[in-house]
Amino acid sequence: MADDYFEYRHTVGFEETNLVGNVYYVNYLRWQGRCRELFLHQRAPAVLADVQDDLKLFTLKVDCEFFAEITAFDELSIRMRLAELGQTQLEFTFDYVKVTDGAEVLVARGRQRIACMRGPNTNTVPSLIPEALAHALEPYAVQGRALTGRAA
Repeated sequence: MADDYFEYRHTVGFEETNLVGNVYYVNYLRWQGRCRELFLHQRAPAVLADVQDDLKLFTLKVDCEFFAEITAFDELSIRMRLAELGQTQLEFTFDYVKVTDGAEVLVARGRQRIACMRGPNTNTVPSLIPEALAHALEPYAVQGRALTGRAA
């Protein structure tokens, strides 16, 4: 059975830690963005081309809840799932899993709400989620929740 998440693997570096030695909180948000970018690059390249045209993916809200500290050289699996797919907005969840010798520990969980917009910067308006993006996200939908609010 295939995984129901898109995975970004990351090794924590010293530059991502603070003076105490644990990971500085802003890096969790940076990793959400990196995971989303890699998803678009690997699973939805047509959407990237649309972004270079006039599609804008506005981040409306991000959050992250921390359960355990991580430090330099910890191996992470950042796992993105589609939590909600509406007409013009979507929401992702992110599980931050520390992987050590095959053992997995959930160290944080985050969310990110995105709005699709189009038009020039002075007149940007909401836009329907591109079909190519909706299709690419189907395998990563949280069962029973993600497709609510979207026309069939």
